[in-house]
Amino acid sequence: MSAGSGANHNSEKAGALAPLLKFIVVGTITGLGFGLIMAVVSNGFVLGVKTLSSLREGQLSELLRFGDLPVSFAPVVSLLVAVAAILVVRRVFSIKRWHGPADAIYAAHRSDNELDVKSGFGSTLAAFISASGGASVGQYGPLVHFGATMGSFLRQTTGGALSTDIFIGCGVAGAIAAGFNAPIAGIVFAHEAVLRHFSMRAIAPIAIASVSSVWFSDAFFGSAHIFDLSGVSINLGHMLPPALVAGPIFGLLAVLFMVAIRYSAAFAARSGWSPARLLLTAAIGTGVIGMFIPEVLGLGTSALASMLDGGFDPFYLLVLLFAKLLLTALCIGFGLFGGVFSPALFVGAAAGAVMGQIMVGIMGFGSMTALSICGMAAVASAVIGAPVAGVLIILELTMNYDFALVAMISVVAAIMVTNLVFGHSFFDRQLLDRGIDVSQGRGHIEMTETPVLSVVDANFCRILPDAKVRSAIEELGRAGVTEAYLIDDDAIFHGKLGLHELLSQKADSPVLPLADSAPISIKHDASLQQAIEVASDFVGESIPVINRSEGIMVGVVTEADLFKLYLSLQHRVADLERT
Repeated sequence: MSAGSGANHNSEKAGALAPLLKFIVVGTITGLGFGLIMAVVSNGFVLGVKTLSSLREGQLSELLRFGDLPVSFAPVVSLLVAVAAILVVRRVFSIKRWHGPADAIYAAHRSDNELDVKSGFGSTLAAFISASGGASVGQYGPLVHFGATMGSFLRQTTGGALSTDIFIGCGVAGAIAAGFNAPIAGIVFAHEAVLRHFSMRAIAPIAIASVSSVWFSDAFFGSAHIFDLSGVSINLGHMLPPALVAGPIFGLLAVLFMVAIRYSAAFAARSGWSPARLLLTAAIGTGVIGMFIPEVLGLGTSALASMLDGGFDPFYLLVLLFAKLLLTALCIGFGLFGGVFSPALFVGAAAGAVMGQIMVGIMGFGSMTALSICGMAAVASAVIGAPVAGVLIILELTMNYDFALVAMISVVAAIMVTNLVFGHSFFDRQLLDRGIDVSQGRGHIEMTETPVLSVVDANFCRILPDAKVRSAIEELGRAGVTEAYLIDDDAIFHGKLGLHELLSQKADSPVLPLADSAPISIKHDASLQQAIEVASDFVGESIPVINRSEGIMVGVVTEADLFKLYLSLQHRVADLERT
């Protein structure tokens, strides 16, 4: 090989390596950046909620305890303060609807991937206020959406070699990893619950973000597993049958949990009440119940730990279960914003503890702790629609492989029941209520969001309604087409003409009676999906696009135009899922 050809070969190799090196550098920096950001934000959120909750449960509780009364008015007061702060947030950020994980999932399935940064930050702040005030809400859903919002914001701000999908995935993975001290679960959750696809380009920066988020959390804040059960052993042979039997019950409980929240939100929407009235109702109701059952307020982490240790009798566990379910539905449905994951963990743990105590007491075998873990994993996984991530979260929370195996049995059984009865995760159902079906994939969403106006051709053969057959045939000949449209001077559509009908008529006959006044047509505000459905029954050259409310024809489309646009969208979606 000559020196010249060798130099060319080396140049080609260098040219091929340059994009790879750029991706490695950019992916690493992006992952580390998101790891740092989400470690700070997640830990700051959690520690802030914990600090304010301690003040509410300690100093404020004693301050608002009147005489010898066994209860304190602190829950009511703190929630009323939270309501006032949330109303300020709504006004300052101009928020009409709180944004959460469902919006992140939707953004990850769109080509523009843009999230409303202002609403995202405002919603996260509202969730912090709600949880700190004692509302029965979770913290991880808002953190997940915050991570996705940061991803969208940084991608819009900086651009770069990575797609917005990857930025969103990094933010989500970092939030889960830092929140649960669970880096593997963070990686899987980002792909399973949000992105809904795996790729080699995406997994590397997402993995770096997840792992580094835990590393930064440990370095700056210190980290420990919330429920470290690494030293506890169980008999798998004894626990698998109870876990399998309990699984469907957990699934039905997950359905009840989701239905209760949806019913509460629907009632709030139909009531006609102002946001302030809804918030006050939720705050007073939650605060009053919390005066007598304080375990159901806030995140309920200490109560969860007590459940795993057998700290409550079965009757009180049932009280905690239904009180938590009711208050979560009331708080989230009426506008005290927050996540559903932590409440689902609480409800599942309470149900598992009840069944565990019954089984141990009646049958003499089993493990209350193991069934509590099963309940946590099963109910939470069914609610968020991420069974693999749910099991991994339990594994990394407990640091016990046997518990994760037993929990997986309950999760599988619960998911089967939930899919049969409810059909979707809580987040997917929220999107369905907005007319968005992410189960159909990115291609379907793109087609439903792409307006047919993007391919409408305003250049078509126009004929006045008072024209004669002779002039119409001449106009068709000059245009070189076989179809024309009767349009008056105001662009009002009067019908469609075909050359075949005209040729069989007398030359001086009027064309208006010959026109098809109601041909197959497409609405001007139709999507590509709707246009293709119309075109499936069409035979001819072109389809008119009409503003039906005004009777104005805006243009025509052809089957070829629709097919080209469809292929373009499919190629774009394929490119996105390869990144």
